[in-house]
Amino acid sequence: MAVEGISADLARRMALAAQGFAKARPETPGARQVKDIARRLGVIQIDSVNVVSRTHYLPPFSRLGAYPREALKTEAWGRRPSLFEYWGHEASLMPVETQPLMRWRMARARGGQMWTGLARFGRERRDHIERVLAEIERRGPVVGGDFAEGPRGAPGWWAWSDGKRALEWLFWAGEITTKTRRGFERVYDLTDRVLPRAVLDTPTPTEGRACRELVRMSARALGVATEPDLRDYFRLPVDLARQAVRDLVEAGELTPVTVRGWRHPAYLWPEAKRPRRVAAQALLSPFDNLIWTRDRTERLFGVRVRLEIYTPAEKRSHGYYVLPFLEDDAITARVDLKADRKAGVLRVQAAWREEQTRPETAARLAAELNRMAAWLGLERVETMGKGDLAHNLDVLLRDRE
Repeated sequence: MAVEGISADLARRMALAAQGFAKARPETPGARQVKDIARRLGVIQIDSVNVVSRTHYLPPFSRLGAYPREALKTEAWGRRPSLFEYWGHEASLMPVETQPLMRWRMARARGGQMWTGLARFGRERRDHIERVLAEIERRGPVVGGDFAEGPRGAPGWWAWSDGKRALEWLFWAGEITTKTRRGFERVYDLTDRVLPRAVLDTPTPTEGRACRELVRMSARALGVATEPDLRDYFRLPVDLARQAVRDLVEAGELTPVTVRGWRHPAYLWPEAKRPRRVAAQALLSPFDNLIWTRDRTERLFGVRVRLEIYTPAEKRSHGYYVLPFLEDDAITARVDLKADRKAGVLRVQAAWREEQTRPETAARLAAELNRMAAWLGLERVETMGKGDLAHNLDVLLRDRE
């Protein structure tokens, strides 16, 4: 049977449509649109860095515009959450109905397949873990500080107390989950007391069936993807992901295709939209689903995007917290941003052109920066003069004051 071949341009537009960038932003986005985006993406990464905003708030903004941040908080940590926290791609928010599909990972965690140090703690201190679990059952919601006793190790996560390690082990194992957050601190409770009864009563699928569903979700969210792309979306084991892809192809739920310029075979979600053009304008979090996989980002956009937060300052190419600018179906610029909340300013630490920068890029980027500043509750945008797009951006921003 002949395998369909598609162009790299079409693959890029299909990927953007699958990620929610082919639709016009709603005039007044609210809770329904936030919930729809979360379900479309399947997983939203959480990260502690708060230079601009906690990163989980940014993917909905990129796709919806100035939605109410409280809407996402309510969906994640309200009285009747539609999202829950667990290890999806990394630490993530996912629709609650996905929880049964993660139980195989929780079971593996209970068997010791988690971070090496935490797994060792689980083997050596299971009695302590059981005591912490019993205390949560008795007391109700807790934070890490409620179990701050015990020796601490070296700086970093090893500085956790034994109580905090026990909580993280129980979180990995699915025994507890995040009920809410205070600031960015997790408030834990028993999973049985947080998730909806309908989710808790859902039968646990086998590893194979769960991974097939997760690959199916990945394919729907990616549009067209290689097997490593599909595997990485939920960080699946190689053997389970490959078997899931084979099963879905055999069932007609994935269509093998070739994408011109891609080295590896690709798979098409049969219901993926094939837009002739994409009219998008969005700043992308460095943790946005669209650009998670660096190799995939280069294949789609011809742009090398790297997270430089952990790179020494003198070795950074573009800055500390750099957001690529998506203009229609191309990445045309990138900006290093910092929200100076005390001064009420969104600071553009640096602004850089890309090969596909256009005459209108600076104006469209300025408009998006002003939109982001207003959404963050900041009064204005200021440039700091660094980067080959900074001057043009500065002139446009000053003209709008």
